[in-house]
Amino acid sequence: MKHNFKKGLSFILAVMVAVITIMVQPFSTKAAETLDIKADSAILVDVETGKILYSKNADQALPPASMTKMMTEYLVWEAIEKGDISWDTTTQISDYPYSISANTSFSGVGLKQSQDYTVKDLYKAMAINSDNATTIALAELIAGSEGEFVKMMNKKGKEMGLPDFKFVNSTGLDNASLGDNYPEGTDPNATNLLSAESAALLAYKLIKDYPEALDISSIPVTDFDGQKIRNWNHMLPHDTTFLKQFFYEGVDGLKTGYTDLAGYCFTGSAERNGNRLISVVMKTGSEEERFQETAKLFDYGFSKFETKELFPEGYQLKDETTLPVAKGKEEKVNISTNKSVTIPVKSGQEKQYSIKYNLDKDKLNKEGELLAPIKKGEKIGTAEVVFKGDKDYGYITKDKGNTIDLVTNEAVEKSNWFMLTLGAIGDFFVDLFTTVVDWIKGLF
Repeated sequence: MKHNFKKGLSFILAVMVAVITIMVQPFSTKAAETLDIKADSAILVDVETGKILYSKNADQALPPASMTKMMTEYLVWEAIEKGDISWDTTTQISDYPYSISANTSFSGVGLKQSQDYTVKDLYKAMAINSDNATTIALAELIAGSEGEFVKMMNKKGKEMGLPDFKFVNSTGLDNASLGDNYPEGTDPNATNLLSAESAALLAYKLIKDYPEALDISSIPVTDFDGQKIRNWNHMLPHDTTFLKQFFYEGVDGLKTGYTDLAGYCFTGSAERNGNRLISVVMKTGSEEERFQETAKLFDYGFSKFETKELFPEGYQLKDETTLPVAKGKEEKVNISTNKSVTIPVKSGQEKQYSIKYNLDKDKLNKEGELLAPIKKGEKIGTAEVVFKGDKDYGYITKDKGNTIDLVTNEAVEKSNWFMLTLGAIGDFFVDLFTTVVDWIKGLF
């Protein structure tokens, strides 16, 4: 009886250990894999490939506050590139931006009228100190009025393919805060709108088209009209003691934002070992939280992902290495991918990627054959990268994606008329012979 009791107790203990192991292990694994970002909306993007590594409500259009200024920055760079203005171009401050600068609630740099300011100085105040008045002054310089500049912003947004956006002013302030100065053609109570995906794509375009923008956005402190102005991006290497807690190695941009309606927002950019990431957090709870959550995103991207070549150029699917050819000197042609597939891959997920062929039906006859002549490198379809895991967030731009071209590896000349005639005669007799055999079989 005693032996049976011990045996029973051992069995119960073993079952308990097994149950506890099963219960604890999945939760600990889940905790390690789940990224909990305290923001209404967030996204993380690999710049080299355009791959989205993380997304939370990223298609939700929200007020971006001063992250709006990334579009103003882009249009300044574009105007300089076109030769419409230069960094040395000077302008004076009109009544509208002067009134914004004089308003203490906006914490401006204190612009003066009847004084010349260079585009370079105005841009620095906008990009580094997020100054609103200098932003308006640049908008007026480029377009004549902020209302006309807003039209340029929305037009450029469409050209960029921003999915969820609406610009009503150049700064990110609520139009209601501008009083009677709200831009002509916009609603006096409207506010700018961007989704996290749109903000990330805007940052992506700015960095790709004008990488020098990071040289300015990465400046922690600079001089402006005899005063020091500080960058609101606390993740830069500030010398102020209480800001050092937010420093993150590799951060060099890009734009903070805050209004009562928008909450605390931040579009970040960081590079480590040649790998650049863009992050966006929207409507976080505090100034500190927007940088803390951004650090979580960057930690996740830099530590969990490695850019790898999953499939080399010239990759061939097993059992689908060739296609039959009609009316050619060769009966088959080799096919393969024309580019390698290199993307950020999460640790341990390499085997969850595969390739799927999608042949262009217009290139094939009814028998599924390619018709000669065929050129070497001729596109005959696409090779689609398929991910079998739980989440694939896609790509930030339409020109990036999970498909590459499927091409022919060699040329196939069209067979001459004599060989085609012999082939046709041969096919005729084969068909005739088959018909006769079938008829004879039918007799029996």
